[in-house]
Amino acid sequence: MDPLARERDRLLQRSARMIGLGCTIVSLLCFLVPGLLEPEIYVAIIPLFVVLIAVFITLGNSRSLLLIAAGILVGLAILFVVQMPGDTGATPALLGAMAPLAAGTMASFAMVLMGSRLRVIMLVGAFILTMTLMITAAPGSELVARSAIVVVFGWALVTLFAYWLSSSVPRAARRINSIGRAHRAERRASETEAQRRQGARLLHDTVLATLTLLAHSGIGVAPESMRQQAADDARLLRQLRLGVTTPPTASGSYNLEPVAETPLGTTLESVKQRFGRMGLEVSWHGTGHVLLPSDVLDAFLLALSECLENVRRHAKVSDAHVTITEDETTIRAMVTDSGVGFDLGSLTEQNLGYKESIVGRLREVGGNARLFSSPGAGTTVVLEVPRA
Repeated sequence: MDPLARERDRLLQRSARMIGLGCTIVSLLCFLVPGLLEPEIYVAIIPLFVVLIAVFITLGNSRSLLLIAAGILVGLAILFVVQMPGDTGATPALLGAMAPLAAGTMASFAMVLMGSRLRVIMLVGAFILTMTLMITAAPGSELVARSAIVVVFGWALVTLFAYWLSSSVPRAARRINSIGRAHRAERRASETEAQRRQGARLLHDTVLATLTLLAHSGIGVAPESMRQQAADDARLLRQLRLGVTTPPTASGSYNLEPVAETPLGTTLESVKQRFGRMGLEVSWHGTGHVLLPSDVLDAFLLALSECLENVRRHAKVSDAHVTITEDETTIRAMVTDSGVGFDLGSLTEQNLGYKESIVGRLREVGGNARLFSSPGAGTTVVLEVPRA
């Protein structure tokens, strides 16, 4: 059976148990009013009430037809026994005590008598017998009509509640599945967009930088460095074509197995040496040994490398200054050059180098970047990443 159907049936069973137990206890308390029944009648109905209560307790965990049939027969037996001839006879008070049993207890079985032809037949039979017993107990035509209305109303109410509950569970499940599908589609779209942006950053920071250098005949760069960088870029392109996303630790260099934490000073030294080979003298200031998680470290170093690459390509100077500072929560890198500078208003959506390779990359790990520049006054970029 479908798990959803099992859950629906379990919910109906527990609802039937709750309604049935409540109405049974109310009816029993009404029958226990002194003087309502003969003493010998109590001797007969109290054991029947105990059996009926046991049936409803078990009904919460079982849909057995034999169990349901036993409960219906016990309920009908109680309605029949309380009408046995006695000194008092049938009275409105007796009908009032029978009403919770007939309109509530017996009607609660309707919640577990749906779904098959045999169960529906049993349901119709239980309703007819209950109605008959209530009508025969009524001493006058007015009470007959009142008893019939009470029974019909109780059974109709419970049946409608059972139908609503049965239809609501599948409808809620369909809505949950729809929300789940929408969430999965959105997640796949987000992952695809993230991969696209990462691929664009990788190409911008590596292959495009190498092609730009080749376009300028590799001035200031040793041939061996050019060959190594071109080989690394070719390997990256092959991996991207195969769907592999490889985080570079620096432009032209890729870390295939990133570690959890890496001494920052060692990596900074490699960045310094690489840009030194490319003709940009980098002066380092501040701390040089800080530990960062691998993803934060990758983003920090790639953004720092992109800043130095922009200095090398656009500032028209041969040196830059990098100052590393830290506090309890943040690590900062300030990249400064005394080059030509530019107008901050000239940055557009097309400036992938700054907006994506620097700002976007840092924001993905909870960091930020700030840019200060003006024509003729050089450029300063402040990079910030959290320590953890």
